[in-house]
Amino acid sequence: MFTNYLKIAFRNLIRNGVFSLINIVGLALGVSCSLLIGLWVQDELAMDSFHEKSPVLYRVMQRQTFNGETNAGSHTPGMLSYELKKKFPEIVHASGFTWEDQLNFTVGEKFNKQKVRWAGEDWFKMLSIPLLAGTKATALKTPESVAISRKLADNYFGSPEKALGKTVEVAGSTTPYKVTAVFENLPPQASEKYDFLLTWEDFRKRNSWIENWGNNGPRLIFEVRPDANLANVEKRLKKFLNNYRKEEYPNDLFMQKLSESYLYNDWRGGFQNGGRIEYVRLFSIVAIFILLIACINFMNLSTARSERRSREVGVRKVMGAVRESLIGQFLSESLLISFLAVLLAIGVIELVLPSFNELTEKQLDLQYTRASTYVLLLGVTLLTGVIAGSYPAFYLSGFNPARVLKGRLKFSRGSKLFRQGLVVFQFTLSILLIIGTIIIYRQVHFIQNKNLGYNRENLIYVPLEGELSTKFPVAQQQLLRKPGILAVSSINQALGEFGSNTTGVSWPGKDPESRPLFEASAIGYDGLKTLGIKLLAGREFSPKYATDSGAVLVNRAAAQLMGYKDPVGKPITFWDRPGTIVGLVDDFHFHSLHEQIRPLILRLNVGWSPTYYGQMMVRTQPGQTQQALASLESVCKEVNPRFPFTYNFADVEYGKLYRTEQVAGALARIFAGLGIFISCLGLLGLAAFTAEQRTKEIGIRKVLGASIISVITLLSKDFVKLVGIAFVLASPIAWWALNGYLEKFYYHVSLSWWVFVGAGLLALIVAVFTVSSQAFRAATANPVKSLKSE
Repeated sequence: MFTNYLKIAFRNLIRNGVFSLINIVGLALGVSCSLLIGLWVQDELAMDSFHEKSPVLYRVMQRQTFNGETNAGSHTPGMLSYELKKKFPEIVHASGFTWEDQLNFTVGEKFNKQKVRWAGEDWFKMLSIPLLAGTKATALKTPESVAISRKLADNYFGSPEKALGKTVEVAGSTTPYKVTAVFENLPPQASEKYDFLLTWEDFRKRNSWIENWGNNGPRLIFEVRPDANLANVEKRLKKFLNNYRKEEYPNDLFMQKLSESYLYNDWRGGFQNGGRIEYVRLFSIVAIFILLIACINFMNLSTARSERRSREVGVRKVMGAVRESLIGQFLSESLLISFLAVLLAIGVIELVLPSFNELTEKQLDLQYTRASTYVLLLGVTLLTGVIAGSYPAFYLSGFNPARVLKGRLKFSRGSKLFRQGLVVFQFTLSILLIIGTIIIYRQVHFIQNKNLGYNRENLIYVPLEGELSTKFPVAQQQLLRKPGILAVSSINQALGEFGSNTTGVSWPGKDPESRPLFEASAIGYDGLKTLGIKLLAGREFSPKYATDSGAVLVNRAAAQLMGYKDPVGKPITFWDRPGTIVGLVDDFHFHSLHEQIRPLILRLNVGWSPTYYGQMMVRTQPGQTQQALASLESVCKEVNPRFPFTYNFADVEYGKLYRTEQVAGALARIFAGLGIFISCLGLLGLAAFTAEQRTKEIGIRKVLGASIISVITLLSKDFVKLVGIAFVLASPIAWWALNGYLEKFYYHVSLSWWVFVGAGLLALIVAVFTVSSQAFRAATANPVKSLKSE
């Protein structure tokens, strides 16, 4: 019987070629979009979840309150990992872990910059990172140990086995390091990337500040016993730091699962407020919606041709066919179409996957070697076929044979309302996608074009390392004489990457009970000029003033917090060093637009230490970037020959802060376009159905003198109403959802009324154009043939 169903299904596909092609293409687009989103969602959910000990791995978070303002983050004191292992028997292993850095990695005459982090001795004991050489116990045991990736081992030594025991040089230390372990290259699902690891003791030697319990910076990961009482651990952890800090202020430690740290990364007011997980949920819903739109498209196209198959159903019923067999036949046809659509969708995915991976910066693929892939494809085929074919199957199989064969096929009001409801549902989803796309685009455009208070165009960062950090003044003077260079200075952290804050600020009249939090950074001479930051009062740092080693600049937010209308010349104590405020700068954005501009103190980038550190900033002449880069490279190679010349453009680094929003915006545009396209296929089907039902009416109207325009209007007005209903339904949902999205940014665009109206008009224009094409065909048909048709 099933074979017979397939034969009939194939015959119907071939007989109705155009109809079948539209159905298959519509379903294929819906399935391919849904599978692409599914691959992306699966990869996002898998981030940092590949560790075997994932259920018992946690990171420590810190919640702090300063002057009534509460914030939370993963930055903790550098000595915390040592103490937790001593004081918590439930904690088996614990390791500090730093931010990503890039250091020169040298073996003999071969050297290059590589990604590095510092980690504690227990790192490989907790995480599922296979060691190709060395042991977990000794990998990061001694201060001079270094663990490198397979990639570095192959590039520098030829193989992991040959690398073990060899010595390497790493920038920032005169002591050679010994390769004590080689680990497998990190999988794409690892959110934290690095090419080699140095020990926590090495980090401690390089950064003595971590021994101060009042300083926060590194992150901490720990493993608990499987039988540990987590509630008890978190309760004791909460006020743990009060035992080590001289001054007690509201601050809590708490735990977050390591596997959740990537997706749940947004913290507002000291508490979890979503993060990347929101995009995962959003696009999961979009995938379901697009698949539903495609299935609804199939339903509408099938019911639009129902009259052509009504007599077939009537004859089969007269010949003894029961309804169950007819349902089986129609479901077989829909499953066949679904199967062909899935095959086409696989081809579409393989075609677009390289571009999709480039856009999302992932390494996604359909893994044909896994049985789960075929189970997924089979499930999608069955699900799509059943959902898309269920209504047509039950609808067509329910025709009364006597009425059908007498030519009296009437469609109930309920079936008409159901089909119209499907169109409303399709266009509600499409309008939601259009409005969301417009708002996300406007916000990304706002981010890219907002006045940040500094000029990020024609600004280049060059790492201050090696001899460049000690000979910076020499390099600065040489560069200023080179073509294409406007200004040169230094800064300890690139704008957008500021991560140092402090309560160690006091001034005359400060409330002794108050502990406000200030951001802190350091810039060199001509720093404001190079960045293009507006100086409101006073002056910037200058080598003419020997006292500037203790001087600071403040922004307007800091001046307001301190209660100064004119802060220039006022005394200030910063990190226990008395000094003077010599300049007031306008507020500028040194974090992303997700955050409010905070009080900022800028100190001199030299004077507190014998060397310059951080980044060299170079302002280039507009239109002379290539000349400036050539000048930079020649000077850097002359001053710092042992280090490769590397640089970053400030505008590119700024864009990285909003990479998630840019990807979301691009995906939204693509899926909104496909959603409206597939919806229009369904609308085309319903328009064809309506025209087919009203063939004789149209013929009579034309005989009585009706114009083509009046006939087109007659057939189109009902669909305009449906799109209008969809707009009314979509607008409040879109406002609610997008208002929550924009609240994630402290600085954002407004939800303007014209966005909603524009989205509705766009959907209406597309719908009218789609319906009019079918209406025009019906309006221009020969009325004599229409009146003769049965």
